Amino acid sequence: MDDHDWLARRFEDNRTHLRAVAFRILGSRSDAEDAVQEAWLRLSRSDTSEVANLGGWLTTVVARVSLNMLQTRKSRREEPQGTQLPDALAGRSDTTRPEDEALLADSVGPALLVILDTLDPAERLAFVLHDMFAVPFDDIAPIVGRSSAAARQLASRARRRVQGADTPAGPDRVRQREIVAAFLAASRNGQFDTLLALLDPEVVLRADDVTVKMGAAAEVLGAPAVAETFSGRARAARPVLIDGEPGAMWAVDGRPRVVFGFTITAGRIVGIDMISDPTIVGELDLEILTG
Repeated sequence: MDDHDWLARRFEDNRTHLRAVAFRILGSRSDAEDAVQEAWLRLSRSDTSEVANLGGWLTTVVARVSLNMLQTRKSRREEPQGTQLPDALAGRSDTTRPEDEALLADSVGPALLVILDTLDPAERLAFVLHDMFAVPFDDIAPIVGRSSAAARQLASRARRRVQGADTPAGPDRVRQREIVAAFLAASRNGQFDTLLALLDPEVVLRADDVTVKMGAAAEVLGAPAVAETFSGRARAARPVLIDGEPGAMWAVDGRPRVVFGFTITAGRIVGIDMISDPTIVGELDLEILTG
């Protein structure tokens, strides 16, 4: 078997998965087929000898092609077809886990496609790749040309649109606000032990490039180190909703300078993202919380 035949066989192994990715991003079977065909053309013209994960490489290519197609759509827009994902697009591939299939099975109806159609192309892509196909934000970021933190915010914004942004905050959301408020209070008051209690032992603090230029470390790992970073600091930070999610903000003369995004799981803070890039901050919906 020559190299071309080997590539063709590997591509066919991934075709079903790639069509599913493209369909969810584009909402059109014919456009999805076009995106997959373009991925094959790019594969056939590329040197993939050093590509360790061909399935991941192809998923990235299809995502880039699909994003370009979304961004260049003007007058032509196909309506979603059928009441569920066609069988030809719903089959398993060697890159799809059984638990992912259960999620996909609940998210293929025309109602979802209509909602997705209202999203910004970058939001739609980030949501589809992460929430439907478990692609890490570090891999999504270069596709949309933004930082990993910004890609996470895109998916979060899209997720709220899909779930219903006007839904009142439930007990979990209220608890998350309380955790962020407690974290800020402990930070201001230098309560190291309280900070430790609020942080997951494996918590990760990340800073974007602009925040790093302001003197922050790009990454801080572990509860003791993160608690030390914040203890006695963040005195001017205020609790906010960041695209509807509990977070914090430091503003100067009323203008946001640093936004703190919190990821909370099982009552503990597992991740904090510090975002200072004015382009990204300007895209965020920030609502100052009072009381």
